[in-house]
Amino acid sequence: MAANLTSGGRLRPVDLARVHGLSTQAIRNYEEAGILPAAGRTAHGYRTYTPLHARALSAFLALVPGHGHQTATAIMRAVNEGEAEEAFRLIDESHAQLLDDRRTLQAVEGALRDLEHAPAPPASQSGAMSGPGGTFIGPLARKLGIRPATLRKWEHAGLVSPRRDAQTGYRVYDEADVRDVRLAHQLRRGGYLLEQIAPLIAQVRSAGGLEPLEAALRDWHGRLSTRGRAMLAGASELESYLRDRERVHGR
Repeated sequence: MAANLTSGGRLRPVDLARVHGLSTQAIRNYEEAGILPAAGRTAHGYRTYTPLHARALSAFLALVPGHGHQTATAIMRAVNEGEAEEAFRLIDESHAQLLDDRRTLQAVEGALRDLEHAPAPPASQSGAMSGPGGTFIGPLARKLGIRPATLRKWEHAGLVSPRRDAQTGYRVYDEADVRDVRLAHQLRRGGYLLEQIAPLIAQVRSAGGLEPLEAALRDWHGRLSTRGRAMLAGASELESYLRDRERVHGR
């Protein structure tokens, strides 16, 4: 940060804005949102800021990548209102969500490994499960331990598209349909929502295999790691702001 933002004295909105490539309107918006402490005013009504405001702005911008704009705003507002415990609670919630996301990823990866290495149904069962060119809904649901209504719900959500038997009108799941159903089943067990599963199933279907998910999982790992490091960076900046704030206002 530029020396004039840490050496004391009054700062203009443009001084804060220029350092971070922001507009002066953004600085005013941040103040109105409670992200920055209230500005001082000159005799002519112009806003004036201090190095403490500059530190608050740096803390907020560092918190956003790890916690998101809404939570980062709430954290800074709590700090500026003297409610540090509320700020810490919000930070704890973000960390808990990150941990939950990591556990979900691990569950999905484990489920996909199970799917990839799962044996085919025994030949003795195939006749009971199969109709002309595929598998009926009832036997497939029993095989997976779910209800036929669940399979119909997944079909409505676009996760699978079985054809209809021309004579009976029954749903018939071919080999690719069964793979999609099993994949959806594993992803649901891993905590995925239907709206999250649909695009993944579409990728697998278009590529003819599970390979597209490997890139998606690598990307997911990368995003979680980036978010974790961003939380560390945000914590460091927030601690600096808290120390400076205590020096100015006392505990």
